[in-house]
Amino acid sequence: MAISDPRVTEYLGLVESGGIVACKEQHLLCAHVRKCFDRERLTLDAEKLDKYLSYQKYFPFRLFPWEVFVFALHCCVFRADGLPRWPHLLLLVGRGAGKNGYMAFEDFCLMSPTHGVKHYDIDLCATNEEQAKRTFKDLYEILEAPGNRALSAAFDWNMTEIRNRKTGSALRYRTNNARGKDGLRPGKVDFDEVHEYDSYDNIEVFMGGLGKKPHPRITYATTDGHVRDGVLDDLKRRAEDILERGADDMGLLPFICRLDRKEEAGDEAMWHKANPSLRYMPSLLAQMRLEYSQISISLSTRVGFMTKRMNLPESNREIAVTDWSNILACSRPVPDLNGRTGIVGIDYAKVTDFASAGVLIPVNGTYYWITHSWLCLRSADIERMKCPWREWASAGYLTLVDDVEIAPALITAWVAEQGKRYNLSMLAVDNYRFALMKRALEEIGFRAEKGGRVKLVRPSDIGIVTPVIEQKFAKHAFAYGDNPLMRWAINNTSILQTENDKRKGNFTYGKVEGRSRKNDPFMALVAAMTCETDLRGQLDPATLSALRVWAF
Repeated sequence: MAISDPRVTEYLGLVESGGIVACKEQHLLCAHVRKCFDRERLTLDAEKLDKYLSYQKYFPFRLFPWEVFVFALHCCVFRADGLPRWPHLLLLVGRGAGKNGYMAFEDFCLMSPTHGVKHYDIDLCATNEEQAKRTFKDLYEILEAPGNRALSAAFDWNMTEIRNRKTGSALRYRTNNARGKDGLRPGKVDFDEVHEYDSYDNIEVFMGGLGKKPHPRITYATTDGHVRDGVLDDLKRRAEDILERGADDMGLLPFICRLDRKEEAGDEAMWHKANPSLRYMPSLLAQMRLEYSQISISLSTRVGFMTKRMNLPESNREIAVTDWSNILACSRPVPDLNGRTGIVGIDYAKVTDFASAGVLIPVNGTYYWITHSWLCLRSADIERMKCPWREWASAGYLTLVDDVEIAPALITAWVAEQGKRYNLSMLAVDNYRFALMKRALEEIGFRAEKGGRVKLVRPSDIGIVTPVIEQKFAKHAFAYGDNPLMRWAINNTSILQTENDKRKGNFTYGKVEGRSRKNDPFMALVAAMTCETDLRGQLDPATLSALRVWAF
């Protein structure tokens, strides 16, 4: 049946009528919610919602219309079988919107007798302790407020736990270290700043205890961030499938607020798309005006403003190799290229750490990249690597080497195998790393002497090819398949310019972080690209076989 409760319809009406400026995702969400109420047997427990909203008297703020809307759907709408209709909430709003205050209110309500579930424990999780404590501290300060002395009869609290006496429900904060977290039995889990999560490793541990208490719920509250292909990007893809393609939401309520286009950042009126609280918070608007006035002076300020305030991530062009949108656009399939001519690129910093190789095959303006990597399980950096490397190994992108080093023969064996499929004309490897690979390369027919097929790559070669690579990304000319390891490596690479480079107008590449974020797969591509001009104009065997020879 159609939804009629004014606590929900007020926000729906504001968005649909244009009473507030809202992004595409908000309009799609409103349509999705109406469709669900029209087609499903849903019930909004108005009495429970009334009681919950009465608890606002204990808080130093009242919920904004968008918060009431989200709260009602997340906590008070039930299916015909009595289960919550939207037990999972993605709350992606611009910095300053009040997501921690919202979570504090939500958790207060769900710990209360009104919820009706005993021992409904709630875990506040984040990648660091300070962030994990933020919502906890908000609620702690409310309990400590002189005007809320009546709450001392309902709650016990200290610096690590808040417990409702009647329900036995406890609120605790948890850090990203999942050790010792098995056996948890929460009723709800809050993930704060989920954009910081590279993988689901720790999230799955915290979620593993859900289901042991009635009406399990999850809240993902976050701004956007700089980690790509992590948990938040996955949630955004799910939201897109739900809102734009009509996929089953499987209980996820995707409340996303952001700019529709980067150009809208120049129009202050559009900022409300990313922050639905902005119209009620003049001090926040003043702060954002100040930050915006600085973006032409400081690139880092622009990146932060667009990513955190506008929820439209933007790379620092002085740091990033290319925009994330270009990295995704180049994740196109690689067709069958058997018989084509290609160039091999190899890169590694240390054979005791990480290594990568690949074959670059240009075809009709597209540069196809077939790549593989190796990770030494005894690497000193392996504990620092915040990426799902085990998943990548299972998927075949990465070989795990349980030895003291990655033997050069492992890399050359892979190259030799590619030589059975493609015509490998050249091989490029860093000049300073060649000595370790020399003998293994010679055994598969690659020599560096004059007339050989090995190019020893020097920094000057990389400086020459850097603008070419930038152009290829801008034109989406690369294609490396749906390879998360390759995307990770590109995103881990920065563009550098030494004083000597500045005089010459050249750039080179470095790592965003020296030990935890590897970029060898990308640097192998860079090595291959230094030979790219050698392929121009060549006719590979696949092309030659299609030509006829005429004699006169």
